[in-house]
Amino acid sequence: MKVAGITGGIGSGKSTVARIMGELGAYVLDADQIAREIVEPDQPAWRDIKGFFGDAALNPDRTINRKKLAEIVFSNPAARKKLEFFTHPRIGQTILKGLEKARGENRKLAVVDAALLVESSPPGWLKPLILVTADEGVRVRRACGRDDSCADEIRARIRNQASDPERKLKADIIIDNNGSESELRAKVLEIFRQLASD
Repeated sequence: MKVAGITGGIGSGKSTVARIMGELGAYVLDADQIAREIVEPDQPAWRDIKGFFGDAALNPDRTINRKKLAEIVFSNPAARKKLEFFTHPRIGQTILKGLEKARGENRKLAVVDAALLVESSPPGWLKPLILVTADEGVRVRRACGRDDSCADEIRARIRNQASDPERKLKADIIIDNNGSESELRAKVLEIFRQLASD
């Protein structure tokens, strides 16, 4: 089974690429969704986060206040490292379990959708690494359109992530996503056919 990584900055459309891959038959592992699941109340990662960051990181219903936590860690590298220490190994373990399930289903292709693949030095078996890119203005417009963040918040998050030139140095396949979803779908279909037939 081939295991591809899909990455890209906020608003690039990487999750749309992963969704299309899934519709075409790939087994999709969404690192952001896994990250949400492992920090549900009373899970081990939730207990670690509550213990370190305190009740300031929680909503009234005891769920993690992701927006508040993001504000804390984006301005504090040491806190960000601590959060990654609590979450990244558990996300990795869950991804490996998912890949075992995909192998059991005899899938030809699995994809791991993760924003920080380049920053976290992806394992050698995650090949090819697919990078989804778009102009900053397009990314800001998309990200503002899907949640309540303002343009300045999105731009700050873009500055905190690896730049596209940095990501391109490690990418095997680059998808330009400045156009429509139908244009994107055509590009993804071509890549899926290549990967599924290898």
